[in-house]
Amino acid sequence: MPSSYTSRLKLERQASGENSGTWGNLVNYVFNRLDSSIKGYQSVSVAGSSNVTLTSNNSTSNTDDSSTDDQVHNAILEFTGTLTGDIHVFTDAVETKYTVFNNTSGAYTLTFAPTGGTGVALKQGAKTLVYTDGTTMIDIMANLGDIAMTSVTSSGNVSATNVVASAAISGTTITGTANVQGTNFIATSNTIDIQGSAPNITTTNGTNTDLTLTPNGYGLVTFAGGGKIQQLAEKVNTSATAATGTINFDVIDGAVQNFSSNASANWTLNIRGNSSVTLDTLMDTGESMTIAHIVPQGATAYYANVVQIDGSTVTPVWQGGSAPSGGNATSSDVYTFTAIKTAANTYTVLGSQTQFA
Repeated sequence: MPSSYTSRLKLERQASGENSGTWGNLVNYVFNRLDSSIKGYQSVSVAGSSNVTLTSNNSTSNTDDSSTDDQVHNAILEFTGTLTGDIHVFTDAVETKYTVFNNTSGAYTLTFAPTGGTGVALKQGAKTLVYTDGTTMIDIMANLGDIAMTSVTSSGNVSATNVVASAAISGTTITGTANVQGTNFIATSNTIDIQGSAPNITTTNGTNTDLTLTPNGYGLVTFAGGGKIQQLAEKVNTSATAATGTINFDVIDGAVQNFSSNASANWTLNIRGNSSVTLDTLMDTGESMTIAHIVPQGATAYYANVVQIDGSTVTPVWQGGSAPSGGNATSSDVYTFTAIKTAANTYTVLGSQTQFA
């Protein structure tokens, strides 16, 4: 009966009475194959756009442990070269495991798979632990289950279904399809829940560090309950031009508009979101917005004789019961308007003109 080979590592099994005089060398070949399979490293060029099938042979082809074995029978594989198309790299269709390094270049996908089976796409530039049952390649790092750790620091993205941490979670981006959890911190879809008796969001790096909440587009930051503010700095948009013609007040850019030159004629004040967003789009029914419009006056005073919202004229309800009929010479006139949205494109506007001199 001749010798045969194992299905996974292709190690030669010696039959009784076979290989007389060469049995020792053949056993050494088996040891060399075991050596490569446990700790061996192989760099394989997969450049181009064609699929690559790793070399695989019986253990008798490896003559000493100082040389590399065939490609599939190494524990660590590094794929190199410039890809010019998406490719598959195939290994034997048997149970095995690898540490693989996709060290290729080119904006294409390298999929590692057992011959005839289902593979996994290897992230370029990353080291990955994989195993196969002979038909499907599995990315071990993508299917680790629950992990307990003290901290996670990432310079790139962290994507997860559930992350539970007992201490710090830090990185460029943390993306979760379900929960990101830490001590008294739970982030679920559209919700961040900071638990405990006195939750606190604090910046600790640097000196006098600002904390910015940035909504998407022209979305608003909403405080669902009451608020306490120790101090408040409000943005002021200053214009060096004189008030005349139609003045657009873009509330998205700030709620205070200050002119530094004296008014040169009566003007129309048009309150809007900005040139591309209407105030009607910006506000919901039942909301109000207050603005301050500051205009200096020379010896001849002028005033805002028309008020508009999104280009349509509105008639404010004026403080004191009467609309102003002029400005105040050698002073600054401050107009304050509160627009209350009562329906789509419908507002109650409260207005006042106050002289500062």
